[in-house]
Amino acid sequence: METKLKQAYLYDFYGELLNDHQRKVYEDFYFNDLSLSEIAAEEGISRQGVHDLVKRSARALEEYEKKLHLVEKFLHVKAKVENIQKLVQEEDQETARTEIAMISGEILECI
Repeated sequence: METKLKQAYLYDFYGELLNDHQRKVYEDFYFNDLSLSEIAAEEGISRQGVHDLVKRSARALEEYEKKLHLVEKFLHVKAKVENIQKLVQEEDQETARTEIAMISGEILECI
């Protein structure tokens, strides 16, 4: 998965667990595309300080995911729902219904 997309998912699920300062710097770096120097000037800290803060925040989000697996579960369910959407378009509706029932059962088991 692309790094920015992965960071966006991690932030969407776990960003509220970061403190306000971490969130602001993380958002500026990953989502507002500010450079380390720009963030450092804005926050009144060194460029290295910004780098360290971004790395620590990213690592914290990764650790939350390792423990909780919310992004992994979300992506799994998303793929199953996309599969269901394809099945709805099939001409053999009886086969599609059977597969949809099976997939929906899998979704319910994993949540």
